[in-house]
Amino acid sequence: MNKPRVAIARDPNIKKALSQTFELLGPLSDLFTDKHVAIKPDDSWAGAKDSRSCTQADTVRALIELIKIFKPYKITVAGGCSDGESDQVFGLLGIDSVIIEENAEFFDLNRGPFKSVSLKWGPVKEVAVNPHIFSFDTIISLAQHKSNKKIGAALSMKNVAMSLPANDYYGHPDIKYERGHEAFFADLHGFIAGMCWRFPIQLSIINGHPAMMDKHCFDSQIVIASRDFVAADTIGARVMGIEKPVTYIEQAAFLGLGQSKPENMEIVGISVEETAEIFSSARKRP
Repeated sequence: MNKPRVAIARDPNIKKALSQTFELLGPLSDLFTDKHVAIKPDDSWAGAKDSRSCTQADTVRALIELIKIFKPYKITVAGGCSDGESDQVFGLLGIDSVIIEENAEFFDLNRGPFKSVSLKWGPVKEVAVNPHIFSFDTIISLAQHKSNKKIGAALSMKNVAMSLPANDYYGHPDIKYERGHEAFFADLHGFIAGMCWRFPIQLSIINGHPAMMDKHCFDSQIVIASRDFVAADTIGARVMGIEKPVTYIEQAAFLGLGQSKPENMEIVGISVEETAEIFSSARKRP
């Protein structure tokens, strides 16, 4: 059995940290060269008080610049905010300017047209999405390293799974439960696992620029990356000190979507133990 590789790097310069993980992961041209690459940043509601809980504009720019080296066919930065309008959130974060300056494209996953697709796992049998998703050759989850009160850890799987349902269809920008939306939250872990089975992530990136624990934001300067989204989220949770298995990660492993046992992974770069110490120390800083 081939062990999935999980790369861990740390640098105050986000582009250098991302670049180090790319080098540690090995050849990536099959993900990028001549491909339509979609980047899904964390665009949870951004405002004057809490915009640091989202992916920052310089992180998006750094990732686009690194992907361009591989000569992709197209780069799209996709928004799917459930608490507000994606274009407005990108504007607050400055990601809209990055998209223009880097000649990338913006796509709002919340907008129609809508297509119902089947799910083989979780609390619902189908979900409405914008079919433009199927034009993406490579989906990158550019997630923040965050805890979540409801599910323990909100990492690369949650970042994509909860952004793909077309919120203009279900009720938006507030959760209105207009068309059975509440069923997603009845079994949120199962829904996340089921969505990632239907829409697999080709590259997971979890970055601590910034990280967030219990609503406290801080720069850990850590980047975790893997082609195996289950492995990436497993290590991300371990680094945060979450010892109890995260249910959606375990479900995804049960479904054969990836590896959730660190002993069956190849960890390259910084060790998990050292990374956890770095994360803990950064968290304690005011």
